[in-house]
Amino acid sequence: MQKSPKFLMLFIGMALLLACSKQGLIAQAEIPAIKAATFKTYNAEEFFKTRSVFGSSINADTSAVLVSDDESGIYNAYKVPLDGSEVTQLTTSTKESIYVVSWFPEDERFLYSADKGGDELDHLFVQALDGTEKDLTPGEGLKAFFISWHENNKQFFVATNERDEKFFDIYLYQGADYSRELIYQNNSGYSPEAISPNGQYIVLSKTNSNADSNLYLVDLASKERSAQLITDHEGDVEHSAYTFTRDNSALIFSTDEFGEFKQAWSYDLTSKEKTVNFAVDWDVSFSYFSKDGRYQVNGVNADAQTRIEIIDLVTKKNLLLPDMPSGDLRGVNFSNNGKQMVFYINSDTSPSNLYVHQLGSNSIKRLTDTGNPNILEENLVVGEVVRFKSFDGLEIPGILYKPKQAARQKVPALVWIHGGPGGQSRKGYSATIQHLVNNGYAIFSINNRGSSGYGKTFYHLDDKKHGDHDLKDVVYNKYYLQSLDWVDADRIGVIGGSYGGYLTMAAMAFTDEFEVGINIFGVTNWVRTLESIPPYWEAFRQSLYDELGDPNTDKERLHNISPVFFGHNVKKPVLVVQGENDPRVLKIESDDMVESIRSGGTYVDYLVFDDEGHGFSKKANRISASNKYLSFLQAHL
Repeated sequence: MQKSPKFLMLFIGMALLLACSKQGLIAQAEIPAIKAATFKTYNAEEFFKTRSVFGSSINADTSAVLVSDDESGIYNAYKVPLDGSEVTQLTTSTKESIYVVSWFPEDERFLYSADKGGDELDHLFVQALDGTEKDLTPGEGLKAFFISWHENNKQFFVATNERDEKFFDIYLYQGADYSRELIYQNNSGYSPEAISPNGQYIVLSKTNSNADSNLYLVDLASKERSAQLITDHEGDVEHSAYTFTRDNSALIFSTDEFGEFKQAWSYDLTSKEKTVNFAVDWDVSFSYFSKDGRYQVNGVNADAQTRIEIIDLVTKKNLLLPDMPSGDLRGVNFSNNGKQMVFYINSDTSPSNLYVHQLGSNSIKRLTDTGNPNILEENLVVGEVVRFKSFDGLEIPGILYKPKQAARQKVPALVWIHGGPGGQSRKGYSATIQHLVNNGYAIFSINNRGSSGYGKTFYHLDDKKHGDHDLKDVVYNKYYLQSLDWVDADRIGVIGGSYGGYLTMAAMAFTDEFEVGINIFGVTNWVRTLESIPPYWEAFRQSLYDELGDPNTDKERLHNISPVFFGHNVKKPVLVVQGENDPRVLKIESDDMVESIRSGGTYVDYLVFDDEGHGFSKKANRISASNKYLSFLQAHL
């Protein structure tokens, strides 16, 4: 998973949009013709009868996988047998979502994380063999996360900010009695990234700016245990750690020093020599090894889709796999003995399902059935990756979903804006997107400038231009949609969550281009947001300021790009959706935005979930939100 602060944090914008022409549009995307035929539409309840499942830890006797599943309406832990027999529910939470981490290496205990109501203050828990649960990181106001297991299977590493809320220290826990010792005290603002399997080396990152970072290595076997710089470089280069090799000989890390995209490089811990490990003409998103060290799994972010390559380090060739179901391969993991592989397959029209493959055979077995049998896949829509030209000729990528209804009539459309600001709209199943498309709304999931996955130049094009250049991309996305002969040019709205919610409100306050806007927990007051970032973001505070602006010195500009101060300019209907416990976009921001719009006499609807944070984890709330989006659009678009 990408660890860039730009992706982990929020979202941003800039003042009034200059008048834009409709020049330079790329020709209409070639979308396969849809035969006029009878098809069925479904309500949100039907779409959310699908299940979301994740987790791929295999237990000690190689009999089952540990997963989180929201079948009960909230995420709980489940045991999924590899032989396809009956699944066992392991936790019965009705209030907080349970996010599984790992089985214990030698027994059926397992680790999981949970917060309170979406406050993002995660704690690490263990469920014992008798079913009792214990908080391994007790206390108020802290945040903790699991790093990895020691190769001895008896110990594990955890990071927590309990000592200093701004920085994460590292503890070594004993698996037998959960006692612990502090092995690295972080006083210098580093971010823990990985620990070698034998526990000797810690790799830390340090953010210098939003385009530059370094890696440091701590040798716990040395007397001084000081952090040694291992990525000395010139200019702006971003580095992050992927993993250590299983034999503790090398660190595999990410760098964008040698081109537009992130490559995987190897740092030899003895010779200190660096060599390229894996590189393609896209970002290498992740790299890790099977526990026996034989297989290396590399993930490539290939034009909004994940492409996985598995290298057999014995044969030095890609692992040969039998024919797979259609979709993207995700969540690959190997059993301890290296004989079985579990993985997920996900597509635009089908949620992720868990499979197991016996290596060396043609056997593939599906272990979950997450779809709703009442929904036929032929009634859903596969998104197409297309590009259009923006105001300055820059090609902007995105994913276009064409409703079945468009075969018979012109349809309304939505520009869907991802979070971030450095996030990315990606291929894959979304119950909410399919719900809206199935009910006749075209959607273009835009990857405006500043999105990740398209090279470092593209990624930084929005720096301190938020609400200006990226907003123009959104407007030119509208012009592109208007060029399609199956889109109703007079019925185009904008929708987005988090940073996408900000750009939605910027589009409604600073332009007159869109007929409706749906703001899902979007930033609307940049001064307040940047002055109230969570303390555990301290390690990349400067990166945020480099990208967005420092509220101490850029307050006037930040004020001018904040829609909350210009809500009276909004002339078209708006829906605002917010979680009560959101630590990133405080509820008061949405409260103020709603009042600001109402002060100008414009209609605004407001939906608040009192048990959610920055994102909605409970299925009932996701259904309510999706129903609200559709009813709002039916009434106003």
